[in-house]
Amino acid sequence: MTKKLSDFKYLTFDVVGTLIDFEGGITNCLAEIAAEAGAIVDGETALRLYRAARYSPDAGRFPDDLVRVYEVIAPELGLPAERRHGERLRDSARSWKGFPDSAEALARLAKRYRLIAMTNAQRWAFEYFSRELGDPFYKGFTVDDTSTEKPDPAFFEKVFAFVESEGNSRDDILHVAQSQYHDIGISRKLGLTNCWIQRRHAQKGYGGTIEPESFTEPDYHFTSMAGLADAVERSQAV
Repeated sequence: MTKKLSDFKYLTFDVVGTLIDFEGGITNCLAEIAAEAGAIVDGETALRLYRAARYSPDAGRFPDDLVRVYEVIAPELGLPAERRHGERLRDSARSWKGFPDSAEALARLAKRYRLIAMTNAQRWAFEYFSRELGDPFYKGFTVDDTSTEKPDPAFFEKVFAFVESEGNSRDDILHVAQSQYHDIGISRKLGLTNCWIQRRHAQKGYGGTIEPESFTEPDYHFTSMAGLADAVERSQAV
């Protein structure tokens, strides 16, 4: 049986895509570059090209890798393939917005749980993301801290070790994420209870996130962070 929401001590979070609207951040920046060049960019096409470029064998750490990604996708989008625009796309991460419900939901959840960020982004970018979200995290793990990216189990093992250092275990964790590929599938394999935040519930496809080989049915499923926070508060009222 799925554990009750009141049974957990920690909520671990994917950040980019679950809490931070990276798709909007990328497509908005590309649209600005396109407008200056007298071009028009289709957002879903841009995300499809981004996804293919981002997950190539020569990919670097995110979001520094956006410089390389831009130079790969720009010709296909009819945009000027100049490094300065790639650097602009990378630097746009400093101003990416949280989803409208993210900060408020995290503030509500922080009253009940210890919130841990688990992001494939670099530390410099995470600091901007955390500030945008109201700095709600008890602890944060980035690609710079783990030297690997989800869905590598080694990323999760770093978090498990931290939780164990506090006298707790993975059974005390609810893992919250939007990516089936990076988070939901592997969290199931590692024995975690998980919660899928289906951010693209009103859109087709996987957008800028790689498509999983198979779909993993989550333990909990909401289409927003507000939905999770509401469910937690209802569970406390019972």
